[in-house]
Amino acid sequence: MRAATRAAATTIYDFMRDSLLIKAAFSEKTERPPVWMMRQAGRFMKEYWDIKNKYSFLEMCKTPELAADVTMLPVDLLGIDAAILFSDILVTAEAMGGDLSFTQGTGPKFANPVRTQADVDKLDTEVVHKLQYVADAIKIVQQRLKGSIPLIGFAGAPFTVMSYLVEGGSSKDFKLTKLMLHNEPELAHQLLSKIATVTANYLNLQIAAGVNAVQIFDSWAQALAWDDYKEFSHRYICEIIGKLNREDVPVISFCKGSSVFAPLMAEAKPDVISIDWNVDLLDIKKRLPAGIAVQGNLDPHILYADKKVIKERIYRLFDRMKDENGFIFNLGHGIMPDIPFDNVKYAVDIIKEYGPPAP
Repeated sequence: MRAATRAAATTIYDFMRDSLLIKAAFSEKTERPPVWMMRQAGRFMKEYWDIKNKYSFLEMCKTPELAADVTMLPVDLLGIDAAILFSDILVTAEAMGGDLSFTQGTGPKFANPVRTQADVDKLDTEVVHKLQYVADAIKIVQQRLKGSIPLIGFAGAPFTVMSYLVEGGSSKDFKLTKLMLHNEPELAHQLLSKIATVTANYLNLQIAAGVNAVQIFDSWAQALAWDDYKEFSHRYICEIIGKLNREDVPVISFCKGSSVFAPLMAEAKPDVISIDWNVDLLDIKKRLPAGIAVQGNLDPHILYADKKVIKERIYRLFDRMKDENGFIFNLGHGIMPDIPFDNVKYAVDIIKEYGPPAP
């Protein structure tokens, strides 16, 4: 982070450096694992719908006060150890020229998908000024948090953002995206390079505005074969992380498929790798370089189960990781919208009560 920005908030950053999340992210010892959950400010909360029923999703993202309101919901209602900014991974693609809309039940759509050289050429990379509303939301959230817990910023990884632009929305098979990778790799790299440039600038905007950590979401990486992941995803995440003003700001790397790709993800030098639920967390941590923390990796479907099952599965994970520094509790992916709120609150409460088993 730029020295002038840090100096303006010395007290807050000094305090945050001692917070559970930041200490764990930097692989330091903590009295218990910190807890936050992907999609923690979302559709499983009645209070979210109280806001969503009045505004469109993009209005919520682009109105700093509303984005701050939603960001604060899990802080106030769940008591988690970190807030994550309410926004969407596709705001960068919209800023670059994508005609983005969200429809209930169908998700994001781009009316002008990117499939030709002309389409790629039209995309702008000097767009960080269009994302100032995100910086404004960060400042409001930090005023409300008053240094109580860290705020996590985030962005979508280039491959994931690319897939939405090329497909024109969500996809089950990523056919058009993969056709571009395989038949027109130079065009794919042009597109990915543009997205990577914008993503690095966008994350640095968030850091300058005051986030305490950042996470990169590669939500669709599991669609890629190993060689394709290395060429069309990992390469650009390395580029982005290398450009970040990351002093005192840990970088978390997440992808679906991290149980497979984690050793490669480590080469990009994030501080934390967020792991899905398809692998033993301790085993994969021991296979990572020293100094890289892990985040995860409870199957979110466990939160549908009876509370005794939720407690048993969380404590099983904690007992497994009890001697490890650098462990942040999270889900292997986001909270589903129909998971009972009471179950999520119960999970947070028992995590905060956790004590290591007696010898």
